[in-house]
Amino acid sequence: MAFPPAPPQLNTLHLDDLAEGSPGQLRAGAAVTGVRVTVERHSPTDLTDARLDGVRFGRFAVPELHMRGAGLLEVAFEALDVPVMDAAGTDWSDAHLSGRIGALTAYDSSLRSIHFMGCRLGFVNLRGSELLDVQFTDCAIDELDLADARCRRVRFTDTRIASLELPRAVLADVDLRGAALSSVAGVGQLSGATITHDQALQLAPLLAAHVGLSISDD
Repeated sequence: MAFPPAPPQLNTLHLDDLAEGSPGQLRAGAAVTGVRVTVERHSPTDLTDARLDGVRFGRFAVPELHMRGAGLLEVAFEALDVPVMDAAGTDWSDAHLSGRIGALTAYDSSLRSIHFMGCRLGFVNLRGSELLDVQFTDCAIDELDLADARCRRVRFTDTRIASLELPRAVLADVDLRGAALSSVAGVGQLSGATITHDQALQLAPLLAAHVGLSISDD
């Protein structure tokens, strides 16, 4: 008997009654706590090694966002418009994101209790990252690279993924039933995921090739 995958456990954000912050607070190494900020710039924003705790961004529109090594706890990014987000080695806990990111580089990161909602994502590099309790809702993703990632309680709902990369990934309670999949690399790593019957039929040639099975009606 098959059991349904355990759903992500997403914590509620408590981001009301925040003080009004200033974009000037956002700089490399800064500690920003308990504020709401709107950011609209024509120049890159550098949050490298910054610490954000209890921050709501009502809008975040910049050409580039650099935040390698940053730590984010209870943060909401609303109305994102960021062509390039460099977030390698970041530590995310309890975050909501919505909007558009052209290229998200977040390899070797930790994502815990994260909700991507209504996001339009180009290339997403999560190689070697740990994803725990992550939800994608109503998202469109051109390429999602999860090679070497460890994913537990990750769910996709009403989400399109043009290309999914899974080499050497480790999955547990990953729910792909709400994802429209166009291409999957590393189908041998799908153990620990749940898919629909239609998805299984779509992936059958790739799964057969993976185990060396020839399919012929002749």
